[in-house]
Amino acid sequence: MAKAKPHLNLVFVGHVDHGKSTLMGRLLFETGVVSPQELEKFKRLSGELGKATFEYAYATDSSPEERKRGVTIDLAHKKFATAKYEVTLIDAPGHKDFIKNMITGASQADAAMLIVACGEGVQPQTQEHVFLLKTQGVKQIAVALNKMDTINYDQAKYNAVKEDLKKLLASVGYKADAINFIPTSALDAEACNVKVKSPKTPWYTGPTLLEQIDAFTLPEKPTNLPLRVPIQDVYTITGIGTVPVGKVESGLLRNNSKVIFMPENITADVKSIEMHHEMVETAEPGDNIGFSAKGIDKKSIKRGSVMGTPDFPPTVAKRFKAQVMILQHPTVITVGYTPVIHCGTAQVACKIVEITAQLDPKTGGVKTEKPDFIKRGDAAIVVFEPSKPMVIEEKSVIPQMSTFAIRDMGMTIGAGVCIKVEKA
Repeated sequence: MAKAKPHLNLVFVGHVDHGKSTLMGRLLFETGVVSPQELEKFKRLSGELGKATFEYAYATDSSPEERKRGVTIDLAHKKFATAKYEVTLIDAPGHKDFIKNMITGASQADAAMLIVACGEGVQPQTQEHVFLLKTQGVKQIAVALNKMDTINYDQAKYNAVKEDLKKLLASVGYKADAINFIPTSALDAEACNVKVKSPKTPWYTGPTLLEQIDAFTLPEKPTNLPLRVPIQDVYTITGIGTVPVGKVESGLLRNNSKVIFMPENITADVKSIEMHHEMVETAEPGDNIGFSAKGIDKKSIKRGSVMGTPDFPPTVAKRFKAQVMILQHPTVITVGYTPVIHCGTAQVACKIVEITAQLDPKTGGVKTEKPDFIKRGDAAIVVFEPSKPMVIEEKSVIPQMSTFAIRDMGMTIGAGVCIKVEKA
């Protein structure tokens, strides 16, 4: 079936309890995806669970645990349409315990909406999310300054938080003056600035949430590069068989083509491709797909596997050299340090076997050859050795598969980009 409109992947991120899921639910309600009857059902359910006012959040937080705890745990994908786009809405968890799922969400997105509660302003998680969006290659971002009702729609408070956010966004490399800061109140239908301008913020002259989504542009699709599909999940569906799910990062996937999964080195035949419960003949970069594949079973591949073609298979690294930026670390980082690298959907412990050079963060030039250690705020060239086979590509070959986040001690230590791979 032909796609009627171009397709945009939009991730919603924000600190826990800043109203992200509620705002997404409001968006789904305003675009007709959630009906008034469904909303009434969610309202009853949220009341029964002692989570009054969570009815909109239940449109995206669908698991019993998410509803009981009132936090987003897993990634949720919902579809809605604007005047310009078919949008896949990716709800990424805000709670720090589930940050690895947020990284996956960011890696799937063409654009991001950062949700910040105006009464609370910038929080540690807000800073981490902004850094991760940048390192996961999300170039377009807008901000929803939410819960305006809690500050009485006060323009001065809105401006103060906006200035804090502009400094934060500029510090990681975003052009802060080009970003829109939309005042929203997800629970107040009259004041939500989702579909229509709110009379309660007459001082705000920018776009509504839906207008902002249509103002995002689609990144150029790297269809000329080799096929890469990081696998997010693998399902067994009765009557169909094994169905891997993931986002096409580069290249094209066609029906009835032969594919290979790495690092497992398993080949298979793609029998059908599905996107949002519709069969498609070809999937292109940006498409979140499920596909049936003959020649594999659920146990042979897993989250973290990467699909490509046998003539240009995904690269499995024995070691890889990367340019890294250290965001935070309580002490210093030396050779032997083994954090977890998040690349695509893979999470692999990787040991630093060499610190080749410390760089000047501003110019990128070499500051010190082979330093003894690096610390918070440093940029460096390091060599990593994965503890088990993992796929990563060189930036010059497939940039979409070259960036990664560095995690340890429940926090994001830094980020990097692979510049050279020594193949396994």
